[in-house]
Amino acid sequence: MKKLYIIKGTMGIGKTTVSKLLKNSLDRSVFLDGDWCWDMSPFIVNEETKKMVIDNIIYLLNNFLKCSEYKNIIFCWVLNLKEVEKEILSRLNLEKVEVFSISLVCNEIELEKRLKKDIELGLRKEEIILKSKERLKDYKNHEGIKIEVSNLTPVEIVNIIKNIK
Repeated sequence: MKKLYIIKGTMGIGKTTVSKLLKNSLDRSVFLDGDWCWDMSPFIVNEETKKMVIDNIIYLLNNFLKCSEYKNIIFCWVLNLKEVEKEILSRLNLEKVEVFSISLVCNEIELEKRLKKDIELGLRKEEIILKSKERLKDYKNHEGIKIEVSNLTPVEIVNIIKNIK
């Protein structure tokens, strides 16, 4: 039985860091960051590019799922809109796949602290703070597993995920 870990949460919460650590701590694992499918210049968000990104994610995930070499597939993305996650899942071949949909959540103070660190490093721009805080509330109504990460290290988060049954 394969495992698909969907790690979601607002920008700056630690999805990519956790996903990379999880990939390296699980046997025969592969990792896809949904942001890689948005890495374009100029950055254009419209119906055509949104469809293309979703189609690319589904294509890659299905290929990872059917590849006999991998047992653990880790996918991270903001996924604040429940219908986007549902669309992706509905188009995946999930036969003999256990799906873990995991939302990383934290308090606004901790989120701002994490984002400011990224801003200081030149990884993000100041306007991300408000946008990320606004999206934080979207995960309250998501189905699946929620992990409150405000006082946890990435390694502690990975250990929690690895112990999910």
